[in-house]
Amino acid sequence: MELQRGLSEFDLTNIIVGAIVGADIYIASALTAGLVGPFSIVLWVVAGLFAATIAMVFAYCSYYVPRVGGPFAYVSEAFDDFYGFLTGWSMWIAELLALPVFAIAFTNYLQALVALTPAAEIAVRVLFIASLTLVNIAGVRAAGKVNDVLTLIKLAPLLLLIVAGLGFFIIQPEILITNYTPLLPLGLDNAAHALVLIFWAYTGFELGTLPAGEVKDPQKAIPRAITIGMLIVSLFYILTNFVLFGLVNWTGLEQSTVPLVVAGTTLFGSAGVIIMTVGALFSVSGSNESGMLGSARLAYAMAIDGLFPRVFARVHPRYGTPYMVLIAQGVIAFLLSNIGNLSRLISFAVLTLAFSFLLTCFALIVLRDDRAAKLRGQHILPLAGIAICLYLLFSTTTFDKVAGILVILAGIPIYLYYSPKEDIHHLKALFLSEEAVLQRRLEAKETYLANLLGIIHTVAEWLGRPGGRRRG
Repeated sequence: MELQRGLSEFDLTNIIVGAIVGADIYIASALTAGLVGPFSIVLWVVAGLFAATIAMVFAYCSYYVPRVGGPFAYVSEAFDDFYGFLTGWSMWIAELLALPVFAIAFTNYLQALVALTPAAEIAVRVLFIASLTLVNIAGVRAAGKVNDVLTLIKLAPLLLLIVAGLGFFIIQPEILITNYTPLLPLGLDNAAHALVLIFWAYTGFELGTLPAGEVKDPQKAIPRAITIGMLIVSLFYILTNFVLFGLVNWTGLEQSTVPLVVAGTTLFGSAGVIIMTVGALFSVSGSNESGMLGSARLAYAMAIDGLFPRVFARVHPRYGTPYMVLIAQGVIAFLLSNIGNLSRLISFAVLTLAFSFLLTCFALIVLRDDRAAKLRGQHILPLAGIAICLYLLFSTTTFDKVAGILVILAGIPIYLYYSPKEDIHHLKALFLSEEAVLQRRLEAKETYLANLLGIIHTVAEWLGRPGGRRRG
């Protein structure tokens, strides 16, 4: 049974916005305030440009490969299933780690309104994850409509904060000037780390390419949805943080775990606490719903290619959704939400995402075809994206680098187990026969575990031929 095409361009745009705008905007500002002070506003602009660049790479890749699976499909098409699997594997890990983050954040924000016992916290997490899992199982169209509503609701408090805050600055500009002076009180030593944390707030655009098999007219809808979604998110993020750092001194933000609640209280008093807390709860719910929708389609795409457990490819006979992977993700998210550390989950997710983004940027270099499509910037965007991804990878902590390498490498035995056995026998022949390796290289038809030199050679070749055709 095939997936149903029930997502419109409007639904997809809201999925992207909903996946990006979540708990991160409600917590990241406090973290960066303690690292670089009000200079954070500059980093929000830079991170937005970084994310927009990579988002356009995804949009162009989706034009050439409008298939379910997003980056997994792009890299598999450009190179082979092994590198496609590593891309999908690292992204799936990142998206999977994000699900418990939102469950934890939801419980924490609810705790600000209602006192919860430890047992009640667990119950809330169960209900939170289970309800959104059921919505996704009920159908992609239902999930898309739920996300439409959640996205519109979650943006309302931010819009209210922005409008009221800008009006406040017109009346009392001296407060804005005072809180932004000095702009860089702590220097730039922690700027790279702060940028990594802020970049995570912009991630989620990649989820818009994952359910491509369920999108109406995906070649047109996906690029437009990503472009519009990123513009909306960037505008809200930059304006929200401009108002936030203008209303509250960075020293106060540094001490708070709920910075937007502090800003809301400054503008609206006790009513601001309720407005911003409720907004946070809807934001977290919308992000988790979008994350479940996108990551499930990624696992489904790898399963139908035989690279993941076959059970993940099962589609519900009535609703036409990959229900088994949704259930599995829900169980894993619940377990991690009770044992995972919030900050470590976030920082590790950035590293694994940056790795998958890096391979996707390389894929566009191979996939692009000037004769098939005159897409602006498709020559420079992947190069800029590669530079951005490398910067993000090197800016993560040593622990993240070591753990990330181990997790990515852990995907190799999974691939070896689930990939077709004839490919494994062919791989042995490649390793045992230099002549076979040379012949395969000359034919340029590697379908399994082509080594790194093969990718470098392919990319260099396509860089030299801007109008080159993608591989069939």
